[in-house]
Amino acid sequence: MLRRLLERPCTLALLVGCQFAFVAYFSLGGFRNLTSLFGRAAGPVFDYSRTHDVYANLSRLLPRQPARPDPAQPLPFCPERSPFLVGPLTVSFSRVPTLEQIQAKNPAVQEGGRYQPSTCEPRSRTAVIIPHRNRETHLGHLLYYLHPFLQRQQLQYGIYVVHQAGNSTFNRAKLLNVGVKEALKDEEWDCLFLHDVDLIPENDHNLYTCDPWNPKHVSIAMNKFGYSLPYPQYFGGVSALTPDQYMKINGFPNEYWGWGGEDDDIATRVRLAGMKIARPPISIGHYKMVKHKSDKGNEENPHRFDLLIRTQRMWTQDGMNSLTYTLLAKHLHPLYTNLTVDIGTDPRAGRGRRGPVPGHEGQRYRSSTSLFREEMLRKLPRDAAGWGDQGLSLSPRLPTATAQQPLVGNGTQGGAGSLPAPGITQRSPEAAGEGNVHPESSAGAAAVQEEGALPTRVNNQSLPRGTR
Repeated sequence: MLRRLLERPCTLALLVGCQFAFVAYFSLGGFRNLTSLFGRAAGPVFDYSRTHDVYANLSRLLPRQPARPDPAQPLPFCPERSPFLVGPLTVSFSRVPTLEQIQAKNPAVQEGGRYQPSTCEPRSRTAVIIPHRNRETHLGHLLYYLHPFLQRQQLQYGIYVVHQAGNSTFNRAKLLNVGVKEALKDEEWDCLFLHDVDLIPENDHNLYTCDPWNPKHVSIAMNKFGYSLPYPQYFGGVSALTPDQYMKINGFPNEYWGWGGEDDDIATRVRLAGMKIARPPISIGHYKMVKHKSDKGNEENPHRFDLLIRTQRMWTQDGMNSLTYTLLAKHLHPLYTNLTVDIGTDPRAGRGRRGPVPGHEGQRYRSSTSLFREEMLRKLPRDAAGWGDQGLSLSPRLPTATAQQPLVGNGTQGGAGSLPAPGITQRSPEAAGEGNVHPESSAGAAAVQEEGALPTRVNNQSLPRGTR
C-alpha cells in the first residue's frame, strides 16, 4: 500500500515541494524574512498621510519648579514606552534651520548635545554617532528633527559628530569606529546608534534603543527604496549595537575608502560572530533621505568587491583592534559634540581604478551582484560561534598611547598656536558666548594617537556578500 502511494506522481511532487519549501525557509532566514519577501510583515499600522509636528508634546517635557520635591529620593524609572509619542512625523527640507533656531527650540539640551529626562530615570543611555564631512545642511536638518524625536522617547542621550579632517577619500566605517571609542571614554553608554547624516526618522515609535541579543538595523524602510528593504541582509543607513555587540564583531572595518561595501562587510561580521540582524516592523522603520549629489572625495569604492571577499579571514584583524587615528579637536557645542580627527589616507589611492569589465566597455560596475551577495551571506561560518562565545572583552576606556605633535595643515584647521595637553576638551565658542564660530576653526587642537588593544584571530570560515 505504502509502495503504491510513493510511486504515484502526485506524491513524488508533494515530497519534492515540501523539500524545496524547507530549504527556502532556512535559506531566506526563517519566517520573518519570508513574510517580508512574500507578504506583509506583522506589526502596527500607521497612517502616514496624517503626520504630526516633530515638536509636538515637547513643552510637556520641560522641567518645572520644583523639579524634585526631595533630591534625596530616587526618581522612578521612565515607562517602557513613553506617553509622549505621536507616531508619523512631518518631515520637510524646504527650509534649512540655523543652529541658533534649533537651540532655541530645544532648551533642555545641554552642552555637547546631551539630554536626560528630569522627571524619571531613563531606561537607556544612547550615544548617536554621525560620520560627517561637508554636509552642514544635512546636519542642520538631522539635528532639528532628532533632538525632539529623542526627548519624547525619554532617553538619556548624547550626539557625536565625527568630522574627517583633510581632503582624503571619505571613510564612513573608520569614522564610526573613532566615534564609538571616543564616546565610550565619556560615559558607559548602553546603546550605540550609528547614524548617516542624511537620514531623518519619520516615526517616533522607532525607539532608539538596542536589542539586547542582536545588532539592530533600524532604517529598514527608506523613501529612496520605496519604503521597503532592498535585500534581506542590508545593514546600511542607521544601525544600533550595544558596546558588547560592537566589540564582538571587532567594530567596523577600517579599509573601506569611498562609497560602498562597508555595510555588507558589517552584516557578514554579524553572522560570523554568531548573531543575527534584528529589525523593527517595516511600518515603524520609515526614514526620509535628504536629496544630494554625489560627494567629491566619496566616490564609489572600486576595491570593495576584493575587500568583501577577504572579510572571512580579515574581520578579526581589521576593526577596533587595528584602529589608528589622531584626535585633532574635541568641541562641546550646544547641540552636539564635534570630534575632528585625522584618520589617514587611502593606501590604494595612487593605484588608479579598474578598467571596464571585458565585453562591457564603457559601463560601470553594476550592483547586479545581488546573487553573489545573497549566496555569500547564506553560507554560515563553521566555527564562528566558538569565536563569538570567546568574545572580545569590552573596556569603555581602551588603552591609548598619547603623543603631542604639531598639526599638519589640511584645510580644516585654522591658525597657529601652542597645543593644549593631549586629550583636552575644548568648549564651543558659541556655548561660551563668544559668537558663532565654525566647529573646525579652533586655534589649537589635541593630537592623540589611538591604538586598540583587542586580541586578534586569523582562522575564519565564512564568506562575505557583495556591495549595495
